[in-house]
Amino acid sequence: MSSPAADVVGLLTVRGQSLAVAESLTGGLVAAEITSVPGASKAFRGSVTAYATELKHAVLGVDADLLAARGAVDPLVALQMAAGVRAALGADWGIATTGVAGPEPQDGQPVGTVFVAVCGPGAGSAPGGKVEALRLNGDRAEIRRESVRSVLALLLEQLADEHSGNERAQDTERNGGF
Repeated sequence: MSSPAADVVGLLTVRGQSLAVAESLTGGLVAAEITSVPGASKAFRGSVTAYATELKHAVLGVDADLLAARGAVDPLVALQMAAGVRAALGADWGIATTGVAGPEPQDGQPVGTVFVAVCGPGAGSAPGGKVEALRLNGDRAEIRRESVRSVLALLLEQLADEHSGNERAQDTERNGGF
């Protein structure tokens, strides 16, 4: 039986692409899930666990004014984390998690507020990215586990979308370029 992490590693390996991970609330669980897959080293570059807000700026390049204005639990912060880890670790794809696992609210956000993001190759040289807002229920462990599942699902969705786009482009070329 396949897992989302195994599917991610398999797709990236076949494509010759790489992945980097930026984590906050998941504290390394995404990287652990990916590296539990045999052969993960063919696609996985590494990860940054930027638990402290100031590390999101210093290490991942998240805009300091954004962090000051909105805090670390924000969709744009998640996207900048994904883009930052992608650039810092030289990967084709970057994924990120940020949010509140509890037990207390953070940055004015209730427990269970999570943002997961993916940043990958886009049209031309412009990076493409997507953020998903989650409102999760459960205890701290459940929120963290669901965040891992959700960021991997979002990456798989983006990989499938990119693949479909490439198939359409190749089909167009085969059929006269229309």
